[in-house]
Amino acid sequence: MHTFGVSGKLIMNVLVMYDHQTRSLWSQFLGQAVKGPMRGVKLDLIPVTQTSWALWMDTHPDTLVLDKKGGYRGDSYRFYYRDAEKGVLGESNEDDRLAPKDLVVGVSLDGDTKAYPLAPLRSEPVVNDSVGGHDVLVFLETNTETALVYDRGVNGVALTFRLLPGGGARPLLMDENTGSTWMALTGLAIDGPLKGAALERVASHLSFWFAWNDWNPATALYQPSGA
Repeated sequence: MHTFGVSGKLIMNVLVMYDHQTRSLWSQFLGQAVKGPMRGVKLDLIPVTQTSWALWMDTHPDTLVLDKKGGYRGDSYRFYYRDAEKGVLGESNEDDRLAPKDLVVGVSLDGDTKAYPLAPLRSEPVVNDSVGGHDVLVFLETNTETALVYDRGVNGVALTFRLLPGGGARPLLMDENTGSTWMALTGLAIDGPLKGAALERVASHLSFWFAWNDWNPATALYQPSGA
C-alpha cells in the first residue's frame, strides 16, 4: 500500500502527487505515475460523488466525516470559479465548442472520451447514451448539481431510463424496459421486477471545459436532443 502527498508541482494545471514509499510523481488527472520508479503504473479508479453535505447525509445518514476543525466552512477557490483565469498555466488546447469555464462531466471508457455539459443537463437531467461501446446513464441532481454516471446494462440488457415526477430530495428513475423504480442517487432498484438490482457506477470527472479538453483534445461533446 502506498500513501500520497502533494508535490507542489503542476502538469497542465493539474495537481501532481508523490508517494512516500518511492517518491514517484503521479498525475491526479491521469491517476498514473509519470516519473520515478513507479512510472507507468496506474491507480485503480473509485467513483466518488461531489455533492452537498445535506444531500449526502440524506442519502447516507451513517456517514463518518474527517474532522478538519472548521476547515469545511470556506472555499479559497470561490473567486477563481467566477473569473476568466484558465488555471495557473493557461489552456493549451483552445476549443470554442464551449466557454472555457463551463462545467462538464467527463467520461473515459476504452479509449473514448465524452463530455456532458452541465448547462443542458439542468433541463435534461437524465441522458441515456454510450461511450466507448458501453451503455451509460448520466444523471444530474439539479439543485446541488450532483452528477453521476452509471453503466445502464443489467443482465445483458441496456435499460432506458426516465425521471419520475415528485421525487423531491430523493429523485427516482424508471426504466422503460421493465417498469422498475430506481433511486437516482444510489442506482438501486427499489420496486418492480428488478428490485434489489444495482447499477454499477462509472468513473467520471467533474471539470472545467478547458481542463477536460486540454487532457482529452479528441473528446466528443454531448449534444442535447433538439440542439
